[in-house]
Amino acid sequence: MISNETAFAESLERIRRIAREQGNCIEEEQVREEFFDLELNDAQLEMVFAYLKEHGIGVGEPVNPDACLTEEEKDYLQNYLEGLEALPVCSDGERRAYTISAMAGDKAAAQRLTESYLKDVADIARLYTGQGVMLEDLIGEGNVALALSMEMLGKMGELFRAQDQEAGETGEDDPSMVEGIVIRRIMDAMEDFIRENADTKKQDRKVADRVNKVADRAKKLAGEFHRKVTPEELMQESGMSVKFIQDTMRMSGFQIEDIANAQDSV
Repeated sequence: MISNETAFAESLERIRRIAREQGNCIEEEQVREEFFDLELNDAQLEMVFAYLKEHGIGVGEPVNPDACLTEEEKDYLQNYLEGLEALPVCSDGERRAYTISAMAGDKAAAQRLTESYLKDVADIARLYTGQGVMLEDLIGEGNVALALSMEMLGKMGELFRAQDQEAGETGEDDPSMVEGIVIRRIMDAMEDFIRENADTKKQDRKVADRVNKVADRAKKLAGEFHRKVTPEELMQESGMSVKFIQDTMRMSGFQIEDIANAQDSV
């Protein structure tokens, strides 16, 4: 049993982030160092390694980023990348120049800068496949984050110029940190989307389990009575409150067939 579950979860999240930044690959020694203070035994570390591999992260060697893609997603990715081929190739020097201009408020430069990151968004999305969300949705979330990042550049430029003015200096906007910020915001957006999707699925499972629980008890009781039962009868036999039963009926869209007049009784 791992005593500090919060620390374990935080370490696992850091390892996943590091791996994504390293192209979905992490060294075994990096994992051991991250979990050193938690004093995991070999069996627990093996469970961590297995967890990472199950989530498309290579331990000691990179994994094929397209291994988790469905045929539909592969077709989508191919079409998406083919659509980007019409855009001009942007060199590192050009990207730097566009960044400086965008920070100065040049909207045309911001548009060209956005276009230069579109393939990066697709490459990052490929790192997050196999986690219960579609590649198309990941790219969509990444592109939204990219657009918001471009809007942020103008404000960032204003901040730098205000700092220079306060210090009595003049100089060019510094674009050196921008790429890291943009990439991080894209990754954050995709990770947030995956988490939100997982939470939604978890909630859906809870609802399904609750509906099944009520439906099973109602079916059993209806079999004994040889007729449909009322929420009140089900309450008396099962110990579930009428409100619990009625709320569950709403969740099911009033589709629990062995409860009579359930919709009329709420």
